[in-house]
Amino acid sequence: MPHSFWKGYLKLSLVTCAVELTPATSESEKVRFHTLNAETGNRVISRYVDSVTHKPVRDDDEVRGFEKEDGSYIVLEEDELEAVALESTRTIDIDKFVPRDSIGWIWYDKPHYLAPSDKVGQEAFSVIREAMEKSSVSGLARLVMYRRERAVLLEPRGPGIVLWTLRFGDEVRNADDYFSAIEEGKPDTKLLSMVRKLIKDKTEDWNPDFLQDPVQKNLQSMITAKKKKKKPATSPKSRKTEPASGGNVINIMDALRKSLAKEGKKS
Repeated sequence: MPHSFWKGYLKLSLVTCAVELTPATSESEKVRFHTLNAETGNRVISRYVDSVTHKPVRDDDEVRGFEKEDGSYIVLEEDELEAVALESTRTIDIDKFVPRDSIGWIWYDKPHYLAPSDKVGQEAFSVIREAMEKSSVSGLARLVMYRRERAVLLEPRGPGIVLWTLRFGDEVRNADDYFSAIEEGKPDTKLLSMVRKLIKDKTEDWNPDFLQDPVQKNLQSMITAKKKKKKPATSPKSRKTEPASGGNVINIMDALRKSLAKEGKKS
């Protein structure tokens, strides 16, 4: 089981309990590559060099800089950066609640599992979680993670809580800037009915197996075969389908009829 990467306290008014955070997602199973020297087979290492002199730069000589409009830089020393860094209070202080599912998915960033870190705090944790569940609300709080204050959302999930880091307002672009040119005309009723029928035929209960990564699977097979010095069996590449020309109602109607007939054969 993955180890927690953060330990602290969950606080609601005067109720406090010790908790720990663990990332809810992982990419550790992904195939990862190293860059090698093709002639020697040795790994290639990265090294910082001066962009003008092309000489290597020692770690002690590296500083942070903000680029100005004229191309020069404002240098920020490490003690200056530490002065503006937020203090890690190690406390998730819930200061308000919102109706559950009232925050759009676009604001969600990364999920984490939040659980009590000791038996002493389990009762307080369970009371907070159960109260949120029965009230159909999610909690909002702030938390210092990776030297940055993050807004976080706490959602009851089973016996635990899922803590989502949220994006700040200036990180989400306004959808109107991209959708305003889309015409909102009423679609053809017959086409709409056919598409709804097609959607119904293709609707299934959610299953995580829907989201398998074929590239990772093929890479694993290739690597396993190379270990055994066998030629790997590769999956056939998907054939590219040319889009229907014209895009008019007749073409759409014909495409929908064929799609519905195809789905009918599957069932």
